[in-house]
Amino acid sequence: MSKSTLKRVTMHLARTKEFPNGSPHHGYEMVAPLDGDDHIDAEAWKLREQCQVKRFWGKEPEEVGHLVRKPGGSWAFHYDVVGDDDDEAGYRFQSHRFAEGEYVSLKDEDGELQPFIVYMVEDLTT
Repeated sequence: MSKSTLKRVTMHLARTKEFPNGSPHHGYEMVAPLDGDDHIDAEAWKLREQCQVKRFWGKEPEEVGHLVRKPGGSWAFHYDVVGDDDDEAGYRFQSHRFAEGEYVSLKDEDGELQPFIVYMVEDLTT
C-alpha cells in the first residue's frame, strides 16, 4: 500500500427531498490524510491541526472545525471548542472511499442522515 497524502475533499449535497438535483451550494470541504485506497488513514491523522473541515450551507455563515476520531474508530466533524453543539458524525467514514464520484453520508447536528457526493479531491502534499 502506498504512503498517505494530505488531501482536500470537497463534498456536495446529493439528491434529497428538499434538493432533488443535489446542491453545490451545500456541503463540506475536508482536509484529511488518505491512503492509497482513498480511505482516511487513522495513523497519519496524528497531525490533527491540519485536518480541518469547512461547512458551507447556502446563505448560512460558513462553519470551520476539525475532523475528529471518536471512540470505536468512527469519524466526525467538530466545530465549537467551548460550546455544546453536537458533532456531525460521518456514517461509516472509516470504510468509505473518498474518491471523486463516490457517495458518503453525514448525520447533521439534528441527527438526520444526509447524502453527499465527493465532488473533488485535491492533493495538498508537495
